[in-house]
Amino acid sequence: MDQITVPQFIENEDRILGPITVRQFVIILVACALLFVAYKTTDLTAFIFVAILVGGCAGVLGFVRINGQPFHFFLLNTLRTASRPTLRVWRKDVRRVIHTAKETKEEKALKETPPPLPPRVSGHRLADLALIVDTGGAYMGEAKEKETELF
Repeated sequence: MDQITVPQFIENEDRILGPITVRQFVIILVACALLFVAYKTTDLTAFIFVAILVGGCAGVLGFVRINGQPFHFFLLNTLRTASRPTLRVWRKDVRRVIHTAKETKEEKALKETPPPLPPRVSGHRLADLALIVDTGGAYMGEAKEKETELF
């Protein structure tokens, strides 16, 4: 059976010029191309403004890391999070309505009314539940203790 070598460090990016990776090199190359076009098409003051803007963006995208990830992953995750709804509600009784010519009043009312919220657990009941979990079921709660005292 032939032995196959498995790469050890697959998380590390390939380096081409010292510490510069391929991704960083491409970002710098695109920024240089944009600066060349700006140099040829604008006057000196506009070029300086564009150079600072493009150079800053290229530096941030190429070299800044947040939580060990490149900045462009952080930027994409931020945009994805901002575009998604902040509240997710799971509705078990969702009914798929087949579009027909006529809908009954009950179906319209069902579609328009939001589902009822589940009952809230009071602080006292929550403390009882925490004690039951902490004691591994040895504590049964106040209601169970009162029932066992009667017998």
